[in-house]
Amino acid sequence: MSGPRRGTLSRVPPLNLGNQQPKTPLDADQAWRATAGRASDTVLFFDFDGTLAPVDDDPTAVQPAPKVLAAIEALAPLVRRVAIVSARPVEFLRDHLGGLAGVDLYGLYGLEHSHSGGETVTEPAALPWVPTMQELADLARAELPPGALVEFKRLSVALHWRTAPQLREVVQEWGEAQAERLGLRVQAGRMVLEIKPPVDRDKGMVIGEVVRDAGGAWYFGDDVSDIKAFAALRARSAADPEFLGVCVAVANPETGHEVAEAADLTIDSPAALGDFLTEALPRLR
Repeated sequence: MSGPRRGTLSRVPPLNLGNQQPKTPLDADQAWRATAGRASDTVLFFDFDGTLAPVDDDPTAVQPAPKVLAAIEALAPLVRRVAIVSARPVEFLRDHLGGLAGVDLYGLYGLEHSHSGGETVTEPAALPWVPTMQELADLARAELPPGALVEFKRLSVALHWRTAPQLREVVQEWGEAQAERLGLRVQAGRMVLEIKPPVDRDKGMVIGEVVRDAGGAWYFGDDVSDIKAFAALRARSAADPEFLGVCVAVANPETGHEVAEAADLTIDSPAALGDFLTEALPRLR
């Protein structure tokens, strides 16, 4: 079983998703019931921006949607693991998740991690790139036009044009040229270009490692980087027909169509996700 039928949630986003065939004969209720039978062996993965929290013009001002944190806290003891897998640094996630207990944090696409509130561990291969990323952030602030927002994350630099959409091509071209010059990698996102070290680490790799011996997993994401996480669940399902993998898109008008096409189920907002998780609690109990 690889996932439930698309389009069975009560609220569907205003996107033309077509009439894709279901990947398995499960709807959302059936998927939760199937999960209940293996809850102690199931991992719940969540992206942060656009999934747990609405996207904001100021990336430092975002906050999780109502009900989300309470639902995750209630779900954590019912399943094997809950993990947040994000482009944000672990420290940012820790500060914005209200001290959630028993939750694993994977920051910067997995370049950092913290298990159940423990210390933050950084991928050793990424550490030598910190000075380069700092220099890149300084250069971006000096050279990019007003309206472009530069977010320095120690091991990556995010170039945003959300408040100045007319700068998209300028920012993208500048970022891609700098990445090529410095031997760095780029990751496209929702009105943002992320530049990061040439270290083999992404959301799909994180999920693939965590679910190797799990009996099931759900992944909730909203952006193109989350498609790699979906693919990791598909690969695990292909290797083991008993594994239950459920891919859920929190859709949006910016990257929503592409992400929804890769998912099993679609939810229309972080607020709706809070409701969805709250409604799932009785099924797992």
